[in-house]
Amino acid sequence: MSEQPAAARQPLEPPAADAVRSYAAAERAKTDTLASVLEDIATNGYPAPETGVLWETARDAHLATLADKQARVA
Repeated sequence: MSEQPAAARQPLEPPAADAVRSYAAAERAKTDTLASVLEDIATNGYPAPETGVLWETARDAHLATLADKQARVA
């Protein structure tokens, strides 16, 4: 964290502070999910390749999802 004393900081407006807290919570949730996956791999080993999804398939599905969310210009 910052080594500045609290008095030297510029306070955020309440909506901005709420947005930062919301972002922090979302990032924490992603990190918790990743940690859970890594703990599962450490405990049980890698999943069998037959049960996985090819990275190309996952990539294409994710790109399709992103394309659907893109704003279109007429």
